[in-house]
Amino acid sequence: MMLRNLSLPVLLATLALAGPVVAQGPKAAPAKASPAKAAPAKPAPVAAAAGPFNAQDPASLSGLLNAAGARAQVGQRDADAVLVTVTSPAADFTVQFVGCDGQGRTCKAALFDFAAKSSSPTLAHLNGFNQSSALCRTHQARGGVAHVTYSALLFRGDTRQEMTTHVDAWRGCLGDFAAFLKDPPGYLAAAP
Repeated sequence: MMLRNLSLPVLLATLALAGPVVAQGPKAAPAKASPAKAAPAKPAPVAAAAGPFNAQDPASLSGLLNAAGARAQVGQRDADAVLVTVTSPAADFTVQFVGCDGQGRTCKAALFDFAAKSSSPTLAHLNGFNQSSALCRTHQARGGVAHVTYSALLFRGDTRQEMTTHVDAWRGCLGDFAAFLKDPPGYLAAAP
């Protein structure tokens, strides 16, 4: 897979708009209140993994996703790329880390990718989706399979919270794409 060229200001501006998109993704399981407390349950925060967080290391994202209830495994490695496969209640998807060092740890970008299993929207519908989304991109792979993708540039100083924001934006992409696949013409008619 190939990452599209994105300018940093455009990426940062679109991430700033991610607030409404984040709310559309699946919600975290509510925290259990002890029987003595009658306070309403609040969503459970993503558990902090032990040790420092390195957004450029695929293992850190795997730990973050595993703590959130998904099952992420670092898998296939090429010269400068690492593929993470993820199984979650929302969807099964991959994250391709690219521009990695020889140990597969200091990666420059990540591409989240989901392939539709049963729906095959037209190229015109996929193009319409792209025009309606600031963060998510769709394309048709060989064989006619529709994909939705989200890419993120990674920097040495990125925090766990910043990577959580990327994951939440991705969850929004998954939710929007699922709604789109149910009725592409209807989804596009209601899009701004």
